[in-house]
Amino acid sequence: MEEDFFESPITAGNFNASSHCNVNKTFTFHFLSSVYLIVFILGLLGNGFGLWNLCMNWKKWTSLNVFVLNLGIADLLYVGTLPFFVSYYLSEGVWMFGYGFCRLARLLFHINMYASITFLTCISVQRYLGIVHPMKMMGSFQNLRPSMYISILMWILVIIQILPNLYYTNAMKNDTYCHDSTINEHLESYAPYTLSITITGFFIPFLIIMTCYTRVLNVLTKNKNVDPNLKSRSIKQVFIILILFAVCFFPYYIFRNLNLLSRVWQLRGTCTRSLKNVYISYQVTRGLAAMNSAINPLLYLVTNENFVSKFRKIHRRAWYTIVYVARNHSVPDIKAMSMNEKEEDKMTEVL
Repeated sequence: MEEDFFESPITAGNFNASSHCNVNKTFTFHFLSSVYLIVFILGLLGNGFGLWNLCMNWKKWTSLNVFVLNLGIADLLYVGTLPFFVSYYLSEGVWMFGYGFCRLARLLFHINMYASITFLTCISVQRYLGIVHPMKMMGSFQNLRPSMYISILMWILVIIQILPNLYYTNAMKNDTYCHDSTINEHLESYAPYTLSITITGFFIPFLIIMTCYTRVLNVLTKNKNVDPNLKSRSIKQVFIILILFAVCFFPYYIFRNLNLLSRVWQLRGTCTRSLKNVYISYQVTRGLAAMNSAINPLLYLVTNENFVSKFRKIHRRAWYTIVYVARNHSVPDIKAMSMNEKEEDKMTEVL
């Protein structure tokens, strides 16, 4: 399917050579619809179960759990919009859910991206303070009030950063498209805004995270007195966050800015194979960026000790039920299952 390389229709006044700059969007429709469907399933299950487990153990919360809670909320806000975009790309770019919801759904994507990076930064700083300066921070992580105030401040910061998106139009009221950035008429001012928010919302937090984890890893490798469990969980957390930045965030922000720059060049009459390749690469990174909502739940594994045991219990109970029903063609005794689980937990503690 051959379509304009641009995200929005081009008039002769904007670019009189648009007929020579077409791109096949079939890949975009198939790739993004598939990725968004996978992210919706994994993100909904992972974040839903993680947040449920957090709420069930709220009495054991530390400041770290508050930041993870906000991260999960940001993910669920975005994941909830994905079925609509699956429909959008399966129908090859026909948006059937109205102008207002298009703007809201695209806005939630940006909120998710910047909120994820912001709260990952908070988690990194908290881990840095707890490991590199443990004596100074002793007891302070049990007080949840400062982390709640910080979370509110972070949400305000995120909203301020993405608020200009409301000025830029990404859909026309009588159109069936729902663009992920803006129409060509706003492109000249939108590209500098995107570059500036990339610096404030991505590169600066990334530098903070790298600085924190460099010091954390340095302390963990040199200090032999660090609790092995804390050391293992901290290293896993570093690994997960680095994967998020390397796979989800870094490629997306690079190619997002390159794609906007290429659109500006095309409006001025330039069209090359390299610019078309930038468009295709950008679509791939959009899918990778969405994957952050499916990867973030891994942080529940390293920040909440009860998460793994709860997950194992649910898995064990489901497997026991399937086997029991298959053998006896009846519903198993729930009380007996619970007693068996308690006995297994006691045996695990002894071991």
